[in-house]
Amino acid sequence: MSAAAGQPSRGRMLRRGLARRCPRCGSGHLFNRWFRMVPDCPGCGLHFEKEPGYWVGAVAINTIIVGFIFAVVLVTFSALTIPDIPWVPLLLIELPIMLVGPAVFYPFSKTVWVAVDRAFLAHL
Repeated sequence: MSAAAGQPSRGRMLRRGLARRCPRCGSGHLFNRWFRMVPDCPGCGLHFEKEPGYWVGAVAINTIIVGFIFAVVLVTFSALTIPDIPWVPLLLIELPIMLVGPAVFYPFSKTVWVAVDRAFLAHL
């Protein structure tokens, strides 16, 4: 913890966000269901949604993560099968990534966004 600010380090906040925990106190149980986040942290009372549109950053993080996975699979699969890339099997791999990936990473993207906001943007 930073003595001056009374909060954990940026790295610790980001690790907590990746683990679906509150970035400020590390408390879990932030989701009632996979897609339903509680409005306030049960451990420290941190209110998560500061204003309307707050979760746009989480949407961006989710898009970046799923897009990165898509690109890695595309490049790897293509590099391993050049010059005759089998497009149908590639689509059968990539399509589920693009359809299911955003739902899988949804809660992680929200807690990571809260961590990024607290660690890097709170002073702005």
